[in-house]
This record gives sequence, C-alpha cells and structure tokens, in this order.
Amino acid sequence: MTPMREIYWNIPGHLFLYLLFFPFLVVWAYGIYRHTRMILTGEPAAVLGSIWDRLKGVVEDAVLQRRIARDTVSGLLHRSISWGFAILFIATCLVALQDYLGIPTLRGSFYLYFMSLTVDLFGLVAIAGVLMALARRYGLKPDRLLLPRKAKSYDALLALLLISLVTGFLIEGLRISATADPWGHWSPGGWLASVLFRGTEQTQQVALHQVLWWFHAATAFTFIALLPYGVGMHVTSAAANILLKNQEGSGVLRPIDLDRAEHFGAGAIDQFTWKDLLDLEACTECGRCQQACPAWATGKPLTPKGVIIDLRDHMRLVADGVESRKMVGEVISHDVLWACTTCGACHQACPIFIEPIPKIIEMRRHLVMEEADFPETMQQALRSLEERGHPFRGTSASRTDWAKGLGVKTVAENGPPEILYWVGCAAAFDERNQQVAAAFAKLLQRAGVDFAILGEEERCTGDPARRIGNEYLFQTLAKDNIATLNGYGIKKIVTTCPHGFNTLKNEYPKLGGIYEVVHHTEMLADLVKEGRLRPEKPIDGVVSFHDPCYLGRHNGVYDAPRQVLGAIPGLVVKEMGRCREGAFCCGAGGGLMWFEEKIGKRVSWERTEEALALEPQVLASACPYCLIMFEDALKVKDAIGRTRPLDVAELMAQSVDI
Repeated sequence: MTPMREIYWNIPGHLFLYLLFFPFLVVWAYGIYRHTRMILTGEPAAVLGSIWDRLKGVVEDAVLQRRIARDTVSGLLHRSISWGFAILFIATCLVALQDYLGIPTLRGSFYLYFMSLTVDLFGLVAIAGVLMALARRYGLKPDRLLLPRKAKSYDALLALLLISLVTGFLIEGLRISATADPWGHWSPGGWLASVLFRGTEQTQQVALHQVLWWFHAATAFTFIALLPYGVGMHVTSAAANILLKNQEGSGVLRPIDLDRAEHFGAGAIDQFTWKDLLDLEACTECGRCQQACPAWATGKPLTPKGVIIDLRDHMRLVADGVESRKMVGEVISHDVLWACTTCGACHQACPIFIEPIPKIIEMRRHLVMEEADFPETMQQALRSLEERGHPFRGTSASRTDWAKGLGVKTVAENGPPEILYWVGCAAAFDERNQQVAAAFAKLLQRAGVDFAILGEEERCTGDPARRIGNEYLFQTLAKDNIATLNGYGIKKIVTTCPHGFNTLKNEYPKLGGIYEVVHHTEMLADLVKEGRLRPEKPIDGVVSFHDPCYLGRHNGVYDAPRQVLGAIPGLVVKEMGRCREGAFCCGAGGGLMWFEEKIGKRVSWERTEEALALEPQVLASACPYCLIMFEDALKVKDAIGRTRPLDVAELMAQSVDI
C-alpha cells in the first residue's frame, strides 16, 4: 500500500481559506508598506561589496544564526523557532503544490520521511523553542531583555505562535485518530496528540477537527499579519539588514561631501540614511549591545539598545505626525551622545549587524558643526588641533623631542624610507608615551629596518576631530597629511597608535591616501619570526594584556601582540575575562580622552580593577590612549607600585636589552 493522505480531509469548504487569508494579507502588506515608506524617507546610502559575500552572510547569520549562537541558550531557542517555522512554512507550500499542480508531495516515501517525520519533529522543536523563549522572558528575566524597557509586543507574537503550533498538532492528532491512519506513527507529534482523543466518538472528533482547523488557520494568519507591527518587524527586516550590512569595517565612518552637503550630521530623523533607518526597524531589542557597552556597565545613561529603539519610536511618531520633540537633545540627550567611546562592542555583539556608532556620530556632527554645542574640554582639544595640528600641550617644533640622541632621521633629511614611522600625537607630546616611541625606534634600529619619521611635518591624523564630530577639521588635517605623504611617495607606514592605524588604513583611502599600514605589534611579531629581533633577556612576572578597541575589535588584530609577549622568556600572560573580541574599553576612544566623566564610574577604573584581580606585575597594552588611562587609574587605585602599565614595545625592548 502506497503511503499517502488526503490534502483537506474533513474540510469541504477549504477554498474559503483563501478568502479568509485575504484581509490578513492586506494587513500584512500595509505594515510592510508603512515601514518601507518610513525607511525610504532617509537619505541615499551606498551599499558596497560583493553580492556573493552578502549572500554568504545571509546564510551564516540569518539562516545558521552564527552570532546568536555565541550564547548557547539564545542560539538554541532562536534556531529552534526559526528553523521550525521555516520547515513548517515549506511544508505548507509543498501541500499547495500538490493541490494546484498535482505534484505528489503527500504520497510515497517523501510524504513519510519529510512531510510527516521531519516536519513533525521540527514542529516539536519549534514548540520547545517558544517555551524556552517564554521561560527566558518570564522566568530567568535577563536584564538585557528588560532594561531600559521590555518589548511587550513579543508576548502576543509568542503566544500566537505557540497556539498555532499546538493546534496544528491537535488537528493532526484528531485526523490520525478519526481515520485510524496506518501511517500515523510517522508523525510523532500528531501521533502523541492522537492519544488524547482515544475513547472519543468519531463524530465528536470530526466536529472538533473542523473547529480547530479553522481556528488554527485564523491564528496562523493573525501571527503573519502582525509581524510588520511592533518588534515582530525584525522577522522581515533582520534578514534584509544582514544582506545589506556594512562591509567596510566598524572603524570606518561615512565622510561628508563638505562642498555639497545641505546639512552636517543628523538633527532630524530623515537626515539619517535609509540604511540607518533600516537598522532601527531591524532591532530585536535583545540587549546584547547593551550588555557589551562600557558606558552602560559603568552607570552612564547611554545604552546602544536604548538609542536604537528611541530613534525607532521617534521615527514612527514623526511618520504619524504626532512627534513634537527634538531628536537631538530631547529624544537622545547630550549625556547619551557624549558617553560613547566608539569602542565597537555594540557592533560586535549585535547578531544582525545594527550599528549604533554612526548614528551617534551623525548626531554629534549636528551638535558640533551646526549648533557649536559640545563640551568645553573637547572645544579646547579641537582648537589645539586647528592651531597646532595636535590636541596635546607643546608646539609643533617639539614633535621630535622624544627622538633626541637616538639618531632617528626625518624623511626631509633622508628621503623616502622603506617604512615611515607615523609617531602620532600622544607618542610625540605625552611624556609617558614618548618612552614608547623611543623604545620602538630602538627596536627598529636593532632590527636594521630602514625607517624615518615626518617630524614637524606630521600632523594629527584627525581621528579625535572626526569622532567628536568635526568632520571639516578631520578632512582638513587628513588632506594636509595625504599631500605630505603622497609628495614623498610613501608606500608603507607603521604606527604605535591604533587610532592612527585605523584612520590611515581605513579612512584615508576615501580621500586619496592609499598606503600599506601596519601596527607596531604586527611589525614586531614579524621581526621576531624573521630572527631580526631576539628577545633573550628573561622578564619574570605576570602580564595581563588589554586589547585596544581600535586595534582588536575594529581591525581584527589580536594575535600579533600576544605573539610578541609570548616570545619574551619568563613572561606569563594571564588573560582577563573580557578579552579579544569581548574586551572592555579603556574609556578614551571617541574623543573621550578630552572629556571629563562626571556620571557613573570611570570606564578606565572598571577595566583596571578587572586587570588587578589577576595580580599582574604588568598591565600591558598597545595603544597610547590606553596607557594614559591605565596609568591614571593605577595611581587612583594606589597600585602603580605593584603593577606597571607598559606598552608591548617597552617589554620587547627590555628583553632585547636595548
């Protein structure tokens, strides 16, 4: 006997189903239209990158849910729901193929192995996933889901989905019981449900089956219709956001065409790009970004989740014509905007590639360039950048004081070298970081590297100006530097500052400055591998390495500094709990080096306390900003005597004995 089942058993009026579905379809379509219309009010955005890479990303992060799976429980419940729902949807479509085209999807072995066994198992998995989700929201209640507010619209969606799934199995159980289906055991969920109806008269089973069948249909249609409303919109928009994700890297900000711009930054919701607005609609309110944010962790009012949902709600109110608040200053407060270190932890954490940082920077640009409303200490730093080409104390003439007696040549003196050492402002003017520059220069000399510096011709890369929000000043500094570099024919650059590294490598190319840029830890690691540096002097003690945000998260350089430290005999490296991709910020990025933290706990104190818990003799980093922050924090914690803040280059110089 050939395995098979009737398509619409016991539902003689099933054609009415399509009439029933039509109003739900209209509601769904209107929701999609409404959201699409809101998104398209944004300004144009270029979506760059390979379509194949984008499709691969959809498979990895939308289908396989790679990022969500970092959290075992979340990964399990999300995959259970989404994969279960997907298989059930496919099965429904296959039924339609037999109904309309005569393709035998409910006959033979395909019916048994897929339409019965596989579909039932995935349906049971989906139920388990929904129950896990409900338990997580009402039982475990993680803070990231509940604060700053709970997404209530999920409640109705989860309830509807659970009802739809359960009634589906009950319907199948009634059919199996009423027809004594010989193949019923191939549907494990339906067969288990059929046990509930044993002993019930067949006429009652038939009547109940019809009632539940139509109820199930209405519930499923309601679930679909409500998806574009509230947080459920992410079911549609998340996959689109993954497909259209930024492929340039999280450390790259959008430039402003200063000659053609009608406004600077975003002071209103329609001044964001349509891709920014798609980000808002795609948010699931999962709170992973918030959980990773150093500002939120130290008591600041900033939560990336809060910024995104507040902007989303503001956008919807504007679209409805009922919003009276200013976006910048009221919807998003100044304290929120100036708490962001641009560390990128929120970008790294988001499973669907939402990017809060560009939105924060656009609002900063509005404040700085259009309203001239930003903290006084930052104003002083920008004035120094404009007048002297750097944000620290000292004149341009003192930019090479750190190199006195070292025999370091300038490009003007010696001509273009094999490698230009971009010293950076901190290493040139900050007394503590001058020691790092000197140590690195000595290492290059020991290794026989042909290098030179720009000296007084070097100016700030413009990173602080750009992240504070003064795009005009950034481009002015960048163009001056590019003209100098291109004038000398510079091809390769090494820098000890991750902020300069990121700017030179990732942001200068858009302005005509295309160079091979490496971080000093990458070069040191290569020199050790090549045998040009031999760290032979032991350094006994424990070192804890801090991953600078603009080196690690924004540029993916994690192994090189650890390779350098690992090559030093006697040194024991102990990792902090938050390291590599999950590293906690030092608090200095995003221009906050020149901002006084007055709310909550200092970010640098939080990170320093984490390091001190390991009782290291050295707190190592590879960023001048981090070094400054840690030295100050260690002094406050009265730990500077037992734990020294050192750059990786300083440790290598000690071991090489120079």
